Amino acid sequence: MRKIIEGAEGISAVDAFRGQYELGRLRQKTADTWQDVDMLLLPTSPTTSTVSAMLADPIRQNSKFGRYTNFANLMGCAAIAVPAGFGRDGLPAGVMLVAPGFTDDALEDFAAKMHADAASGLGRDRTAAIPAPPAPHVPEGWVTLAVVGAHLRGMPLNHQLTEPGGIFLQETRTAPDYRLFALADTVPPKPGLVRAEDGDSIAVELWALPPDAFGLFVDAIPAPLGIGKLTLEDGRQVAGFLCETAALSGAEDITRHGGWRNYLDAKDGV
Repeated sequence: MRKIIEGAEGISAVDAFRGQYELGRLRQKTADTWQDVDMLLLPTSPTTSTVSAMLADPIRQNSKFGRYTNFANLMGCAAIAVPAGFGRDGLPAGVMLVAPGFTDDALEDFAAKMHADAASGLGRDRTAAIPAPPAPHVPEGWVTLAVVGAHLRGMPLNHQLTEPGGIFLQETRTAPDYRLFALADTVPPKPGLVRAEDGDSIAVELWALPPDAFGLFVDAIPAPLGIGKLTLEDGRQVAGFLCETAALSGAEDITRHGGWRNYLDAKDGV
């Protein structure tokens, strides 16, 4: 530590302020990047060293480790490191998600999924199961809403849920009693969910909204969509999007995809 601090010898207070001004300029220069990029996925370090190698040369090794991470602090970004498994040499590796400042909660969802999918255990115990994240706290009286299309996370209308303070609860599926259609001439593109005896299970997201926000949200939904009661795969009934059957003329039946997100992915892959 002393050697690191002594590295500042010869740097004046004027130099320090010039550095701060230059950092501010670089922050402004890179700010527009976040208009086109939701997050960055970077290695947490360019390599992995053993403890013995670190103790033998701590300053150089730590400097190497910070190649992809130091900027996050300097630029005021939110960041979270995620275990990503083990290399052929048996040493661990990881990745880091970086986004604009104060987006920690959003990054947490992605990081938790990546950690679980990597199936790399917990620290030295590589076989340990990843604990499920705690359920979000939902104030009493809030309304649970199932969304199926343009209001899903990452979709064009998701802001209509997040702006009034909506809380994402979980991904789940309906009971196998529904069919999903890609409606014609809707902007942005939207699906229509209808109950059907020959239906299937469709992917949905559950959100919680304050009662007043839920009322305003429902009032603003354009025909042919509306809110009714959906039955989920676990038997629960919640408020959710349903579509008038009269609007299905000219609509494409996309039930086979199992959900709106899968349909869009398949469509983009054509």
